[in-house]
Amino acid sequence: MRRIRTRMGALGVALLAAVPLSLTAPARAATAPDSTVEEGRLTQAAPQEILRRSGFDAWAGEFGAGLARVTTYPEARRYVADEGRALWRRAVDRAQGRGPDGGDLSRDDDRPLYWARLGMSRQLRAWRPDFPLTGSRRAALLDALERGSRGQDSIDLPAGSHVLRIVVTGFDPFQLDDDARRSNPSGAAALALDGTTVRTASGEPARIETAVFPVRWADFAQGTVERTLLPHFRSGPRQADLFTTISQGRPGRFDVERTNGAWRGGYPDNARAERTGTVPIPAGVPTVLPQPQWTVTSLPYARIVAAGTGPYPVVDHTAVTEIPAGGTTPVERPDGPTAGSTARAGGGGDYLSNEIAYRATLLRDAVRPTLPGGHLHTPVLEFGPANTDPSGPVTDPDLVRNRVAITEQVRAILTVAASGAASGAASGTARR
Repeated sequence: MRRIRTRMGALGVALLAAVPLSLTAPARAATAPDSTVEEGRLTQAAPQEILRRSGFDAWAGEFGAGLARVTTYPEARRYVADEGRALWRRAVDRAQGRGPDGGDLSRDDDRPLYWARLGMSRQLRAWRPDFPLTGSRRAALLDALERGSRGQDSIDLPAGSHVLRIVVTGFDPFQLDDDARRSNPSGAAALALDGTTVRTASGEPARIETAVFPVRWADFAQGTVERTLLPHFRSGPRQADLFTTISQGRPGRFDVERTNGAWRGGYPDNARAERTGTVPIPAGVPTVLPQPQWTVTSLPYARIVAAGTGPYPVVDHTAVTEIPAGGTTPVERPDGPTAGSTARAGGGGDYLSNEIAYRATLLRDAVRPTLPGGHLHTPVLEFGPANTDPSGPVTDPDLVRNRVAITEQVRAILTVAASGAASGAASGTARR
């Protein structure tokens, strides 16, 4: 995602398309003991309504009741991991029309998963079992819940040469101190596409497996991206043939980001943490040394941009911000970085959308340089024009219609990218 506001006047939208914005940090609020900043937002009216109207309001309580019956740490590990995966499967099933609606909130909504996970993590953080539980063991349980409920440990690519294998990632909602009702179309697309199959232009099946990532600097520094993607980037019978990291970007358009930068711009994340500096690569991860300032997409961007994939225009986005070699002042470059420059913003900005693109493509370069992959920014998902107050309804027809349209265009873009990957494989090269 980019550091942008999602409700602006017509002039603001026009300016946003041309220049990056600097946002002021959101107001800080106290957090209760045994609770994180994100979990502290659960008491607000909007999250509670989202949970109630989707049928996910019982998840945390049932999870806590199950924890109360656990008598050993190994049992806790199994229970927490299983319950996390069950939440992910329920969210995917709901998004794809399986099982009960659970309420009147539209099935395409990504927010119930986000808020239900936080309810479960709050229960786990406050749990006081009868057996000793060290801080490190509780952290391991929280990690198991995170990974399972995000689909990170259940990516299941099929083997064989008869099918292409695609890995797609999305993000949680963010900027929730401004408006706790927010949805992230990249997360919604991940739920709608997980385990589905599309057909390339030649009729070849392409299986899509997805995961969702948090909007937290610390998790990225600890290697959550590399830990999730590395098993599928390595060569083998179930290796990915294509990957696409996805996040919310600019109003009214998709962007295929050409270049990613090794710089964190520091804007507060969902935990209200701020980080500025070079993207840190965790120890033990295959990487490129010395660490490059820039990485580039290997998606078939020209083919994607030229295809008619849906109602939104798709842009080959080449601009970056750099400090030129020998310079000290950041300069915007519309056509990509110059030789020897230092990154200050990739095409996707200097927030976590740029960072996931940088990390994924750096990992690609370290283990499988020929693997097609890169980053896609979706249009900004907004509420209807009569529903701009954060205290207003948690959904409206415009929000649902736009979210569905974005998801369907993501599916179409992935189909075009898979067709390009298939063509490249057939010709022995990755076509662009």
